[in-house]
Amino acid sequence: MTTALTVQIRRLSSAEGLGLPAYMTPGAVGMDLHAAVVDDVVIEPGDIVLVPTGLEVAIPDGFEGQVRPRSGLAVRHGISLPNTPATIDADYRGEIRVPLINLGRETFRVSRGMRIAQFVVAPVMRVTWDEVEALPATGRGGKGFGHSGV
Repeated sequence: MTTALTVQIRRLSSAEGLGLPAYMTPGAVGMDLHAAVVDDVVIEPGDIVLVPTGLEVAIPDGFEGQVRPRSGLAVRHGISLPNTPATIDADYRGEIRVPLINLGRETFRVSRGMRIAQFVVAPVMRVTWDEVEALPATGRGGKGFGHSGV
């Protein structure tokens, strides 16, 4: 069972005529973000471009917004985010802009209204540190970076 959370959203004039982020299926976790560009934006292989969405949000305290790559763009075109997932803090009130990187071999074109990323709102746990001399032992210990096999 899922719980609904109301989040305030403001559409800037650059996003006029574009849809708000929406879940594409009943079981979807992320909502699609659309490119609020006037003219097509070309991303050459290896380049990073900051793409506006024309949206501002007020994430409630205790939550964060996460911007994630769309799997179809990643698989078909090599389009991803260089800082995935990108975090939108609860106290940020500026426009959501998506840094897209072209990891593919071909030039990629972003057009107005294109679904460019996924947006997820997730709870955040605040941490307080308890500095100790030694950590509790586990069977794994410090093994990492592929220690469990291929």
